[in-house]
Amino acid sequence: MAAALAQARLAGARGEVPVGAVVVAPDGRVLAAAGNEVEAGHDASAHAELLAMQRAARALGGPSGGRLAGCDLYVTLEPCAMCAGAAVHFRLRRVIFGAYDPKGGAVEHGARVFAAPGCMHVPEVVGGLREAECGELLRAFFKELRT
Repeated sequence: MAAALAQARLAGARGEVPVGAVVVAPDGRVLAAAGNEVEAGHDASAHAELLAMQRAARALGGPSGGRLAGCDLYVTLEPCAMCAGAAVHFRLRRVIFGAYDPKGGAVEHGARVFAAPGCMHVPEVVGGLREAECGELLRAFFKELRT
């Protein structure tokens, strides 16, 4: 989670919502890391976790079809429906997130993508890892934006 927090801080310094994500291989090595790039790329889908999953799949290459079986995603904020859906398709082993997101999250809140009937792959979920630190980063960013 430390690497995801570092990515979130970098994103915030660039004026992006400070969310960071890291994909870790089964052997523990970091395959890819990203922070939000929505503003820079003028792309509403450029969420940290989606970018990290895409980059990790490219880094793995090979015959996996872009799947990340056995890999873990660490992200500083509960994934939205788009990113949770992507985690299903990438076949992640585990999704570990920091701050809960009652408004936009779709893992423990909202759509609860992994609990939906017909969800074709359900990763293990761990929520609340370094929750206070992840949440404070977001609160400080939005407080600054309002002033």
